Parts: sequence; C-alpha cells; structure tokens
Amino acid sequence: MMFLITFAVSFVVSLAVTPFTRNIAYKIGAIDKPKKRGMHSKPMPRVGGIAIVAGFFVAILILSLFRHEIRTLQFLGFVIGAAVIVACGILDDVYRLKPFVKLIFQALAAVIVIATGTTFHFATIHVPAALTPFMIIITFVWIVGMINAMNLIDGLDGLAAGVASISSIALLILCIITQNELAIFLTAALAGSTLGFLPRNFNPADVIMGDSGALFLGYVLAVTSIIGLFKSFALLTIIIVLLVLALPIFDTTFAIIRRLLKRQPVMAPDRGHLHHRLIDAGFTTKQAVLILYLISIVAAAIAVIIYVWDIRSIIFIIVVIVILAVVIYSYWKRTKREKDEDTEGDEHGKTL
Repeated sequence: MMFLITFAVSFVVSLAVTPFTRNIAYKIGAIDKPKKRGMHSKPMPRVGGIAIVAGFFVAILILSLFRHEIRTLQFLGFVIGAAVIVACGILDDVYRLKPFVKLIFQALAAVIVIATGTTFHFATIHVPAALTPFMIIITFVWIVGMINAMNLIDGLDGLAAGVASISSIALLILCIITQNELAIFLTAALAGSTLGFLPRNFNPADVIMGDSGALFLGYVLAVTSIIGLFKSFALLTIIIVLLVLALPIFDTTFAIIRRLLKRQPVMAPDRGHLHHRLIDAGFTTKQAVLILYLISIVAAAIAVIIYVWDIRSIIFIIVVIVILAVVIYSYWKRTKREKDEDTEGDEHGKTL
C-alpha cells in the first residue's frame, strides 16, 4: 500500500503543479525559442520539470515520515545528488550553461552518490579489492551517461516523460520482485510524477520539461537501477537494464558513434536522433512519439519476461521483434505512399 500511496501522491502533486510552471518559466526567463533544429514553431516555457521534481520529492518526504528504514546514508546521498542535478537543470534552462559546466554538475552528483555507498556490485560475483576502483568508474560513467541520454531524447513533446514513465514502471516491477524497498519507492515516485506531467506535455504541449526535468529523469533512473537491480541479479542484470532503458541508451550510443565518424564534437547537437529520423520520414510528432513508446514498452516487457520466464522468453522475444518490425515498416510505407500521392496531386493541380 505504501508504494501505491507514493505513486498516487507524486502523480497528483505533479499534475497540480504543472500548470504553474508556465508562469514560473515566464517570470525567470526560461523560454525555449524556435530554432532551426527544434520542433516548436512558437516560444515554449522550459521548466516544466519542476513539476516532476515537486511530485517526486513531496511523495518521498511524506513516505520518509512513516518509513524510517529508508533514512540511510545511501538515501541521503541520492537526495543531495538530485539537488545538484536539479540546480544544474534550472540554471541551464535560464542561462544556457556550457556543456563543460553541466558536466561538472553531473560529475559532482555522481561522486556524491558513489561516496554514500551506491556502486555497481554483482551479488554472485566476487570482485577482488583491486577491481573496486574499476567498479567505481563504471558507476560514474553509468550515472553521467544516463543523465545525458535522457536529455538527448527529450526532442519531441511527451517523448522523454513517456519513456521515463515506461522505464520506471518496468524498474518498479523488477524492484518489487527483488524486494529492494528503497528502489521500489523511488521508482514508484518517479512513475507517478512523470505520468502526472505527461497530460500537459504530450503533443501539442503546453509546457516542456527542459533540462530541469530531463537531467533529473536520467539521474533517478540511473541510480535506482543500481540500487534496485545490480545488487540483486547476476550478469543477466546487464541485459535486463539495457532493455528497460533501451531507447535512451542506444540512441545516445549511436549519436556518439555518428558524431565521431563525422569528426564532430560528441556534445554537438545534430538532427540524427531516432525521433528526428521518424519526423523526416514523414511521421507526425504524435505518430513518432507513439512508435517510440511502443518500442520502449516492448523492450521493457521483454526485460521483465526474461527474469520471470526461461526458454519461452527467447521465443517470445523473437516473435515480438518480428511482428513489431513488420508493423512499423508497413505503417511507414503506407504513410510515405499517402504522402507521396498527396504531393503528386498538389503538383498536378498546380500544373493544371
């Protein structure tokens, strides 16, 4: 019941606070102006992520009044690190920080989390003391990487919030199975707060989350995956977590590879992300977002099934992937054909 209450409180608070973030954005000058690479044709208030943060922490603070066992050094480190990330996001929404400055904030948050006891550890593998620094480095890279991964996919209305909702629900289910109480409550609070924000963020959006939301989502997903899964599973955990967070991880990985091959700075923005490619292929914003939701749902469902089932999961995975690929390809071909026919009709009308 407590995690259901946590979910409900975070949802209601986020839903109630979201409209007020518009006024806050205009007062502090956190406005996203239309740009060549962007997807908005009008100025948009940027600090909607404040509503996600508010819903999350109100629920967690209320929870901490009743569950004394979550008041640990690890939890304190998580909270302090989150405060650093949120401060970075708000400052960036208002002043547009340079990538190097943002990286310093992210590194500081990761160090705080690691220093208070959150690091990679596989329960069934004995890690020699000499490899401890290596595990710390992996933890650092994972946290900073996920923070930036969620920030990079925040390119369409409702995309980052929806993907984070799907991922956090999947993590919640897995954490319930592994019975990690702290991770259960953190993922429940994140799922509720992102779903509460989504109604006003889905296309056409009233407000966008900005870095104050996107960086926070990546941070919470990264830390809770370590707390809830990597201390309970064996090597299979890597596959499970990669599937739960598949979309931001693979989109970011391919973005890095793409920019390196083009000899561009890794942090340089471009229009090669998956959501951009879907838009350029002729899909509307809503269609592109729903396709990416579907991919995230399937990947998350496969992750849960892999843990719960045995060999049947492999067969299920193959069938689902084939069906999903056929459906998406058929839908894309039909949409493209209809668009081409409309274009030819317009050109023919002009000729006449």
